[in-house]
Amino acid sequence: MINKKVSGPKEALQGLKDDMTLMVGGFGLCGIPENAIQEMVEMGVTGLTCISNNAGVDDFGLGLLLDKKQIKTMISSYVGENAEFERQMLSGELEVILTPQGTLAEKCRAAQAGIPAFYTPAGYGTEVADGKESREFEGKMYLMEEAYKADFAIVKAWKGDEAGNLIFKGTARNFNPCMAGAGKITIAEVEELVPAGELDPNHIHTPGIFVQRIYQGAKFEKRIEQLTTRKRD
Repeated sequence: MINKKVSGPKEALQGLKDDMTLMVGGFGLCGIPENAIQEMVEMGVTGLTCISNNAGVDDFGLGLLLDKKQIKTMISSYVGENAEFERQMLSGELEVILTPQGTLAEKCRAAQAGIPAFYTPAGYGTEVADGKESREFEGKMYLMEEAYKADFAIVKAWKGDEAGNLIFKGTARNFNPCMAGAGKITIAEVEELVPAGELDPNHIHTPGIFVQRIYQGAKFEKRIEQLTTRKRD
């Protein structure tokens, strides 16, 4: 029986060193591997390049690593909720590579599929195109984007089994599925871990072949990123 279960984030992150490149799943504060991020804070690894849709907020998610100056480069799509991120970027302390959201997702998926590069119209004629090959297809210009290369892909799922099969819930099914299997080692953090064979194969979103290590997270905060209310009448 295949068993990829590890005791927790400390064992899952064995081999993580300074100056590595990580893919980190999530969208806003939804579906982020918060236990793994907390463990990285405690490990004190530095010089990291993080590929993630955004950088969390000041006191949660990747914002915790930014606060400790552990991230050297952020490759992201949306970064508007983190004041420390803004400060580091404007001061030159942090290198930021802004990437169109669809391009970022496809660069992850291409790495997952073993595709070295692809063409996309997104970003042509803008600073996103600087230094990149372009080509015309049927009268329209496209940029060539290379797949990402990451040492670790760290994803978060609602439920998984010991063979690494994953089920995502709701909007947590965002960048996580296309990042799983896109790094040399994929770590899955799950809310509930069950024995292999207990998940309905028809409900599995990511098969275990893409996952090398899996563990059940100790706690999840379930934060709301933006809460808008109105006064009672």
